[in-house]
Amino acid sequence: MPARRGAADSEARDLAKVSLHHEGDRLIVGLGGTWQMSGLLPGTTAVEAALDGPAAPGGVHFDSAAIEGWDSSVLTFLMRVEDAAEDRSIPVDRAGLPDGVRRLVELARAVPERGTRTEESRGSPLTRVGRFGMSVYDGALDELEFLGEAARAFGRFLQGKARYRKSDLRLLIQQAGADALGIASLVSLLFGLILAFVGAVQLQQFGAAIYVADLVGVGMVRDMAAFMTAIIVAGRSGAAYAAQIGTMKVTEEIDALRTTGISPMEFLVVPRVVALVLMMPLLTVYADLMGILGGYMVGTGLLNLSPTAYVQQTINAVNMTHFFPGVIKGTVYGLLVALAGCKQGMAAGSSASAVGDAATRAVVNGVVAIIVACGIAQVISWVFGI
Repeated sequence: MPARRGAADSEARDLAKVSLHHEGDRLIVGLGGTWQMSGLLPGTTAVEAALDGPAAPGGVHFDSAAIEGWDSSVLTFLMRVEDAAEDRSIPVDRAGLPDGVRRLVELARAVPERGTRTEESRGSPLTRVGRFGMSVYDGALDELEFLGEAARAFGRFLQGKARYRKSDLRLLIQQAGADALGIASLVSLLFGLILAFVGAVQLQQFGAAIYVADLVGVGMVRDMAAFMTAIIVAGRSGAAYAAQIGTMKVTEEIDALRTTGISPMEFLVVPRVVALVLMMPLLTVYADLMGILGGYMVGTGLLNLSPTAYVQQTINAVNMTHFFPGVIKGTVYGLLVALAGCKQGMAAGSSASAVGDAATRAVVNGVVAIIVACGIAQVISWVFGI
């Protein structure tokens, strides 16, 4: 019995304790005993009652001299006390806490809670519209700054002064060009088949099935080959550029380049832009041929057209006024995709999820830029009669 009583007394002495007393207008919260998650922990009811007393304290201070040990349970208690004091506009002084506890509390306060909306996200509709306008304005400035730095770096590249590795440029050219032939072949061939089928349904009603060759040839060479190839490149190379550069930013490789005096724009952005600008015209021409081949398969296989007649009709329909605009569009699309991917990579955050978000934004921005550029090109062609 005495041994049991001694063990019980020792356990009682080790329990976490909270004492309250006033010193002037200050409320002193005394912490004692051992604070462990497995033990019986005091609540904050007494502290809140003292804060709501007839004479509200001018501040809350802590006295941790009697603490024998602690874990994260003491952080939970302190956070609740601080929240209660903050709700009542009463300042809290953490000077009396152990250094480790104080640093952990400060760290917990520095990390925002997930899933909660900050005060800045709320406001009147006019306030939210203003914030949205400011975000658009800031985004436009960032885009212009990036384009200016890219233009300056590309100018140094043309002068032969840019600092980059030629082996990287050759690898990027291979990845953007030769490695993309498989998916470009499949998509272009299938799109040529689809375009031929859509045209055949209507043209056969008028006995003009031979004009499927005109539809597929002009459509692929003038617009669709460049457009579909650009969409493929946006999902393939644009996302890869954003992920690669974003990962280098997370691992602080970009900071290391700046420290050694190497411009990230010259070393990372310029080679990727050059690779896509060089490869997109070739991919566009290749997609032209694959799309025409798809139409040829439908025309000769299902419409019973003569192979010679189909080829001759295609040659008569397609000319350089169709070919060169398509190649130019492909080059512009490649430039836009490369810039979108590199921009999002350079603007990525410092976490793994931020890299994924950057890759997603690169694809979305690249596709939107392609569609906008295609619409502008159509208007220009119509105005000048091209």
